[in-house]
Amino acid sequence: MSDLLPYQYVTLRCVPRVEREEFVNVGVVLFCQEADVLVSGHALCPERLLALDPDLDLKALRASLRQVEAVCRGEAGRTDLTRQGARFGWIAAPRSTVVQPGSRHGGLTTDPVAELDRLLARLVLPAPSNAPPAAVSVET
Repeated sequence: MSDLLPYQYVTLRCVPRVEREEFVNVGVVLFCQEADVLVSGHALCPERLLALDPDLDLKALRASLRQVEAVCRGEAGRTDLTRQGARFGWIAAPRSTVVQPGSRHGGLTTDPVAELDRLLARLVLPAPSNAPPAAVSVET
């Protein structure tokens, strides 16, 4: 049996209109101290995002997600974020911005990078479906 490594992760949420508190998951950040891994990944579904706010600046959203990736790599230019744990803590801290972290969660894995891919598929990418889309009704 392989050694299992503990990890923590947060889901990154896009909250286009903070006052409405509606969000779409757009990324995951995973931290595994024992493997010296702090990685992030993201995937955007513009249709879902623009359904929440047609005026959402997708270019700015992508820039914010690239900044998270830079923080993970230690390239954000912040001298107070030299350790991976400090960088993960900064990313996971609650904030009222368009990109917000969800709650911290943990797990065990033998491969942190593969686990990031699994979490992205499970939490961010649209669920595969063999059924035709259901009709949606909106009540006002």
